[in-house]
Amino acid sequence: MKKIQSTLRIIFLTILFLLTNTLVAQDYSQVDQIVSKYPKSYSKAEDLADKINIDFTKEEEKARAIFYWIATNVKYDVKAYFSQRNDRPVAYSFKSQEEKLAKQRQFKLDFALNALKSKKAVCQGYTALFDHLAALTNLESVTVTGTSKTNPTQIGKLPRASDHAWNAVKINGEWKLVEPTWASGVVDGAKRIFIPKFNDGYFFTPPHIFAFTHFPDDKKWLLGNLTEQQFAESPLYYGEYIQASYTILSPNTGIFDLKKFNVVPFKIENLNPEDQVTYVFSRFKKVELPVLKRNGKNTEFNIQLPSNATGYLTIYINNKGIAVYKIIR
Repeated sequence: MKKIQSTLRIIFLTILFLLTNTLVAQDYSQVDQIVSKYPKSYSKAEDLADKINIDFTKEEEKARAIFYWIATNVKYDVKAYFSQRNDRPVAYSFKSQEEKLAKQRQFKLDFALNALKSKKAVCQGYTALFDHLAALTNLESVTVTGTSKTNPTQIGKLPRASDHAWNAVKINGEWKLVEPTWASGVVDGAKRIFIPKFNDGYFFTPPHIFAFTHFPDDKKWLLGNLTEQQFAESPLYYGEYIQASYTILSPNTGIFDLKKFNVVPFKIENLNPEDQVTYVFSRFKKVELPVLKRNGKNTEFNIQLPSNATGYLTIYINNKGIAVYKIIR
């Protein structure tokens, strides 16, 4: 289920944008059920695209079918990810701009077909395959490159050199954001293994939520008005939160300065009565339970910041990490 949330000041500055661009949640379970019966492997992208074209006519359903098949069948190539850090960029020569573009298209096609056939890829392969299948099903799609926020150490840091790629697809004349790589599962960096886990939250993610963890090189793909500074100051949101039905309404910053904060008030909308909230300070590594106060559809609680609690504060719901905040002094 998609959600509208007001975590940072950007929500208040762009209230008109949100009122006119509220995303209506849709149920794609029927599309997912049909695609789940497709073959798990294809040697030709055209065969998969033909199947999608036969089963679906609506643009959003085609996009969902492509997204679901890729995210549930292509595994993240952990070995390639860790080895590519030492790889040098591919060098190639060209005599004209046309030849350059042709070679770039071929590189992208090679990424797409390798992801399809090997069923393993890093983000370039996921996005290239999405674009290729989109073209074969008469959808307009582009790969967007930019900075991702995946680690608490990035809280407070401005977008840097491009390190990730995702897609934007045009649906009924309106651009939507999709993240097939992160939707496929998570990487355990310590063990260097990939854990498959489909995350519905990365399909048509509202731009003002998507931008907290994805800042594009070309700002037009923000599809909103978030600034570099607001990206830097936002918390680190985990995938569990992106796909959840509840919304963190406050605090409106991801950085707590001990000179200004003694107690941090939290407010979460649409939390179920049976949901358990806990938190951990990285410095103490002790699980704490806040006192919850129910106020209509909102759940409120306060967290006292110890004077020596520098590091990070992680909020958990039902033992799953949803957001990380940085504590400084």
